[in-house]
Amino acid sequence: MRDVYFRNITTSNESAARKIALKSGQEEFIETVDECLEEATTYKGWHPVAIYHNEEMIGFAMYGSFGPNKDTWIDRIIIDENYQGKGYGRIAMKKLIGIVSRKFEVTDIYLSIVEENRIAFNLYKSMGFEYINERDPNGELIFKYSI
Repeated sequence: MRDVYFRNITTSNESAARKIALKSGQEEFIETVDECLEEATTYKGWHPVAIYHNEEMIGFAMYGSFGPNKDTWIDRIIIDENYQGKGYGRIAMKKLIGIVSRKFEVTDIYLSIVEENRIAFNLYKSMGFEYINERDPNGELIFKYSI
């Protein structure tokens, strides 16, 4: 697990991050890295990071904390198609939970998923995220993790 870590998106790794690809059919479940980076440029509260295993970039994630209640989100996590199915998503999510809870000093973390994304649904449920019977403005299911 210690071999999975994060680096900020910078000019030195942005090009590689933009090449992270999903498996065919997954595109409808999450925004592209390009769209995420554009959103992070527009909304400065988002923090995009590259996910690495050893020295190989294997994915991308974006998190942020907003408003007076410090609503904290792990909004995007993408594992490149070549690295899916190896447990990296679970490891990265566990580490992100620790990072964002400490960074923003919160005990609740949110994420949202497209309802049809059953793999993500099952993964997050197995990690302790609970569906809170709400949807975001795009109609995605909102989950909450409480530490």
